[in-house]
Amino acid sequence: MTEEAARILTRLGAEARTYSPSGLPLPDDAESNHPKVQELRDLMAWCEGMVWCSPERHGAMTGIMKTQIDWIPLSLGGVRPTQGKTLAVMQVSGGSQSFNAVNQLRILGRWMRLLTIPNQSSTPKAFLEFDEAGRMKPSPFYDRMVDVMEELTKFTLLTRNNKDYLLERYSERKESAAELSQRVNQKAI
Repeated sequence: MTEEAARILTRLGAEARTYSPSGLPLPDDAESNHPKVQELRDLMAWCEGMVWCSPERHGAMTGIMKTQIDWIPLSLGGVRPTQGKTLAVMQVSGGSQSFNAVNQLRILGRWMRLLTIPNQSSTPKAFLEFDEAGRMKPSPFYDRMVDVMEELTKFTLLTRNNKDYLLERYSERKESAAELSQRVNQKAI
């Protein structure tokens, strides 16, 4: 589904890049300079918006999806790298319709200070929704995914030139970057 979403985003005029988590270590099992961690962080720094898509497994997002999110820092030297970027959430399920994974992704997006768009996509019985070439078949589920990509593009364009205004907060004006870095530095705990 992420490949299909990337095709739609490209058609809408966006530049889309996809991250493959294969080889990504568990948080705290490797240093942040691990090549897969750096690739993830470089893509996150590069982008204006993100699409998070997880299979639903055992009623929740997958562990590898959470691992990817856990490697995205809340702060890097006083800078919040996700703050103000747009986010779309999607899930695929092997069984019946559910919204557990997208609900969890939405909560995490909010926690990471991403502008999580209102729309979302959940595709049940995903094994029936893709052809032999891995392309999503025409269906209301496909249409919903396209709607979500259109909304992500629109929200990204609407917020692009307004980030400074939208993200300015009293508490952050009051606290210097050095003070913030000292306060949120996990290694100091």
